[in-house]
Amino acid sequence: MTGRPPSRLLRGIGAHAELDEDAYTEGAWILSIGGAQQSHVNLARPEEIFYEYLRRIGNVLDLAAEPGRPLRTLHLGAGALTLARYLQATRPGSEQTAVELERELLDYVLAYLPLPEGTILETVIGDARAELHRFESGSFDAVVLDVFAGADAPEHLASAGFYAELKDLLAPSGVLLVNVGDDPPLAFARRQAAAMQQVFGNDGDVAALAETSMFTGRHPGNVVLAGVPFRWPAEWTTALLAAGPHPASVLTGTDVDAFVR
Repeated sequence: MTGRPPSRLLRGIGAHAELDEDAYTEGAWILSIGGAQQSHVNLARPEEIFYEYLRRIGNVLDLAAEPGRPLRTLHLGAGALTLARYLQATRPGSEQTAVELERELLDYVLAYLPLPEGTILETVIGDARAELHRFESGSFDAVVLDVFAGADAPEHLASAGFYAELKDLLAPSGVLLVNVGDDPPLAFARRQAAAMQQVFGNDGDVAALAETSMFTGRHPGNVVLAGVPFRWPAEWTTALLAAGPHPASVLTGTDVDAFVR
């Protein structure tokens, strides 16, 4: 694709979506909504993830099964489908589903940023929770929730009840990954971690991943929460700390308890 595509009005939120070439990375594009950058896509090298929080999610997906094995993945909040592209590049043949509230956004992204050849992706237009009835228990190896834009997130998506429904969709070895953007003192992120602990705490675990200074609660940014229906493997923590982006912290066990408090 050459030249800047025309913007697209997202009628549901009354804002425009825009695509701009990344001036520093050939073959890469930036999706902005309402003037705020939302997603980064490298069409030439989809296995490279630019945004820090998405890189952390990608690192967990790398551990969710042996290298190269396809993952059945549900994306709640499509954005520019960065992670869907990543999984096709690193785990070809992954069967993926993306649920997006804004039809115009999904149409816009797919029209100008084609998916890698061979991508298996079903798209669903609708509310992230309302569309869960489509899927059977245990249908997915990974569920990625990326719809929060701070503490004004829809209440029905920021609850233990919703996380319990998502847990039910996971295979026994599956992982739920939730991106939480928040501002100091991270009260919303702490509430989401507590809600996930409520759901996964009895027979599973919750981990929190972020740039180290985020856990001081003094900076705005993103915390990635990971829930698994099994005990969090210590080797996952070691691998994620090594993978970065650096400086990286991975909280588990009592460290998550302390973060919640």
